[in-house]
Parts: sequence; C-alpha cells; structure tokens
Amino acid sequence: MVKISDYNFKGKKAIVRVDFNVPLDKQTFAVTDETRIVGALPTINKILNDGGCAILMSHLGRPDGQKQEKFSMKHIVSTLEKNLGKKVIFAGDVVGEMVAKKAADLKSGEVLLLENLRFYEEEEGKPYHLGKDATDEAKAAAKPAVKTAQKEFAKTLASYADVYVNDAFGTAHRAHASTALIADYFASDSKMAGFLLEKEIKFLGDTVANPERPFVAIVGGAKVSGKLEVLKSLIEKVDTILIGGGMAYTFLKAQGHNIGNSLVENDLLETANRILADAKAKGVKFLLPVDNLAADKFDNNAAIDVVGIDIPEGRMALDVGPETTKLYAAEIAKAKTVIWNGPMGCFEMPNFAKGTFGVCEAVADSSAISIIGGGDSVAAVNQSGLADKMSHISTGGGASLEFLEGKVLPGVAALTK
Repeated sequence: MVKISDYNFKGKKAIVRVDFNVPLDKQTFAVTDETRIVGALPTINKILNDGGCAILMSHLGRPDGQKQEKFSMKHIVSTLEKNLGKKVIFAGDVVGEMVAKKAADLKSGEVLLLENLRFYEEEEGKPYHLGKDATDEAKAAAKPAVKTAQKEFAKTLASYADVYVNDAFGTAHRAHASTALIADYFASDSKMAGFLLEKEIKFLGDTVANPERPFVAIVGGAKVSGKLEVLKSLIEKVDTILIGGGMAYTFLKAQGHNIGNSLVENDLLETANRILADAKAKGVKFLLPVDNLAADKFDNNAAIDVVGIDIPEGRMALDVGPETTKLYAAEIAKAKTVIWNGPMGCFEMPNFAKGTFGVCEAVADSSAISIIGGGDSVAAVNQSGLADKMSHISTGGGASLEFLEGKVLPGVAALTK
C-alpha cells in the first residue's frame, strides 16, 4: 500500500473518503462532537500543504437513499472551516454537472465538500427505491441493476480526482461505492490510506498480529452473539480474556450458576461452554465475574446489593463487583498488550459504572500498549477523562470488531489491488 507520508500531492486533486458522521443538535443542527472532524485534519492538511486540493466525501446518518435536510452535509461546513482555518466550498450535491464543474475548477489549496453520499442508494448498493415492504424476491431481482448503478456512481466519484484517499475506518468494513468500488478506478500508486486509517491498520492489524505478551483481551457488552466471532478469534491470539457486561451471565448460567433476572441468551448456553472449553484447550485464562452488583430493577435508583457469583432470584446483575474489578485490574497490570471492546456494566447509569471505570483506570495505569475498540468502550474512556492515557482509540465500532474477527475489510483490501 502506498504510504500517504511518502506521496506528494502537488498539483493533484485528491478525493478523500472521510468519516464526518458526527452528532448534530436536533434543533440547530450544530455539530456537538468534533472528534471525527479533528481526526481527519492531518490527512486533509497533508494534501493542502503539498500543494494539492481536496474533495471530501462522507455520509451522515441514515437517509436511506433519500435527500433529507436534517442529514445534509451543509451542517458540517462551518465546523470544518473553523478547524481547517480556511473556506470550504460546498458542492450542494454528489453527482451532476454542477458538482463536476466545481471539482474541475478546484485550485491548489482549496477544499470541496460533497453532499451526503447516502442521499443516493447507489452508495450502499441497496434498492431503497423499492420501499421498506419490498419482498426478498423483489430485492433479489433488482440486485443486478443496483450493482451496475453502484459501479457507475463510484466511477463518477473517481472522475473528479487524480488520487483516492480512504481515511474512514468506520466504514471500511462496508463494500460501498466510496469505500471499495471507487478504488478500482485508480492505479495502485494513486490510492492510499489516510493517516487515520493507516493508524487503525497499524494498531488493530500489526499490534494484534504480533503482540507483546502477556496479551490481555477485555470483552464486554450485552450479548455473546454480538461478540461470538471476536471471542473465537481472540482465543487464538491472547493469553487472557476478561469477560464483563450482560454477556457474562450467559457464560455463568452455562456453568450452572444462578443468574436471577440477568440478561441471558439461553440458545447460546452450549456455545458458551464450547468457548470455555476451547479457551482451556488453548491454555487461555478465561475469567468471569466473581461478584456482581445486583439490582431489583433496571434503574439507577434501584436497590443494589453486592453479591457473589450467583445472583438471587428477582435480582439482575448490572455491573461487575469490586472483587472482580480488583481481579481484572491485577491481570491488566501484568499485561504488555491490552485490547478492550465492551463495557463491564450499564455504565450509562452512574451507580453501575464503577466496574467499567475501574477497568478503564487499570488500563490507563498499565504500561501496556492499549487498544480501545467499540462505541461503548470509547464512550466510557472519554467519560473517564483518561483517553490520553490510551495508546489507540479506534474510530470504528463495527469495523474494529470485524478486523478483530479476522475478516478482510473491503475498504482496506481495495487499496492494495
């Protein structure tokens, strides 16, 4: 893959897939979190400082192939201008003569922002025009035409520029027009990862493939089903797995423990036991909560008891207990590499956040290379105020999960063809 740091953009038009899918205020449409915009600045500035110009494209929300005011990229312009320190030209659309002319007229040092890619169903390659009630048969019949249209859409986007840069890890696991198909229209020396995507590949790829040991994985979240492939993959890579969140109680029930009214996936009890057996066979230490915070209802103001492994009837576990937090912190302290995906409990409620924040503090205090992946884990780290203590915080929830599962990400693979 071409390294962006080695490329000279002088005199080049670069079309850049960024991830500006940022939260907006529902009344004013003002950007409420600039993290993703700030994250794209190094790549954009590299292009401009070299003497090139940048055509930026992104999605925002889920407009499902329909042009909707609340999802317009125009709401991003002022925040982008503030961060770049220069004027941004808004294209007003994604395709069409007007857009093509604005791209063609773009001069060195200028920035053009396209409208929301997902205003067109061709971006995702989904037949939204059939409506939500369309049958599977109708969708299948429309698929060839939709795929042809998707390729043409990608070809049009590619026609605006000399170089393609993908800096949107959050959508790299999708075979969309702007993330995978567009790369086919550029030579191998004219397509590359931006700095943000390059960093994700380095940490999630290189570090996980060749970790310093001991290598500890912290896996939480609501369900085993959502992390099944990740767990299978990690068992082949790590020395220790620490389990938290609602998924822990499927494992505990599989072992014969009482879990009260805690979240459980009864159809995955056998699968949970197989995962435990596989970990044992591989010599992987697989730790589950030894104590829990049990509540009488799903409410921050619920009556709470610290209980052991077994949860009393009529109670639900909403966080790991203090002894579990200490146990997990001790394992993290010994680690040289830590990857964390998923909270230990319902940290959105302050009374059930101690386990998650305790683990966060342990990771921050460790000398390990620490990789944080997944939306909830990232949110917890940001809330804790310890984000600057982590080696890498991934920008892509779904993409980071698929990367850890060992899947090929279309948006990354397309850059190496």
